[in-house]
Amino acid sequence: MNVLPTEISDVFVIEPRVFGDDRGFFFESFNAKVFEDKIGVRQPFVQDNHSRSIQSVLRGLHYQIEQPQGKLVRALVGSIFDVAVDIRANSPSFGQWIGYELSAENKRQLWIPAGFAHGFVVLSDCAEVAYKTTDYYAPQHERCIFWNDPDLAIDWQITTPPILSAKDQAGVRFKSADLFH
Repeated sequence: MNVLPTEISDVFVIEPRVFGDDRGFFFESFNAKVFEDKIGVRQPFVQDNHSRSIQSVLRGLHYQIEQPQGKLVRALVGSIFDVAVDIRANSPSFGQWIGYELSAENKRQLWIPAGFAHGFVVLSDCAEVAYKTTDYYAPQHERCIFWNDPDLAIDWQITTPPILSAKDQAGVRFKSADLFH
């Protein structure tokens, strides 16, 4: 696995070594030793999630104020633009975001540690996204920052309005969000 740093420390792009031939391909999508040695993550993953969405669906920006989740995200089918926003109040990159295209074709993954809001938009006709989390889903602690908050100014790489859930339509402004201190 190739572990690539991003513009925000603690967030990494992971590129697997893919072995392919005329039968198909094989790659290792997770290795605990690599995570510990190259990224410094020693927390176990406790939950796997899988979603399917049609083009232009935007999910996010989600996080949990208690039981924060680190996430290892990848697209199994299709293509997404995946975004992480640093909401750690004492971080030098507080309020900054990064985004990467994750696709079934490029097989890239994004490691997003706890303390970040996360979201993605579907770029292809449909996408299936799988992600591992370091803590359990706790709906009572879940929060949502509005996807197009002007203070964050995220370039979602879309030209049409996104399709949002009622929960995501009710997101709050970054300036008024419960954050990590």
